[in-house]
Amino acid sequence: MISWPCTLKLDGDDELIYLGSEQDFISECRELLLCDDDYVIDSFGNSYVIELTSGKLELIKTKRILVANEVTNLIRAHEFKKASLCLTKIHFLTVSDAIKSLTY
Repeated sequence: MISWPCTLKLDGDDELIYLGSEQDFISECRELLLCDDDYVIDSFGNSYVIELTSGKLELIKTKRILVANEVTNLIRAHEFKKASLCLTKIHFLTVSDAIKSLTY
């Protein structure tokens, strides 16, 4: 079962999109052109591909589990794009903490 909040990682883009709930996921994805390599990371590091089945968006769990360091690196790239934080100060002990930092 997916653990909210999550983040949406779009293929080819360093920007991460914070998803606080399933409703946020549905709202965000309605506005986007998704590709096969986009994925969602939940608060435990589980990754999910996005599939459109019978007009409904579904999250399908993959075998890939990201650790805190991997999610931290994604957030560093995200923040570098915004040029608003010192990247060396970005560090998280858990995936959940990393994802929650995107709300700020």
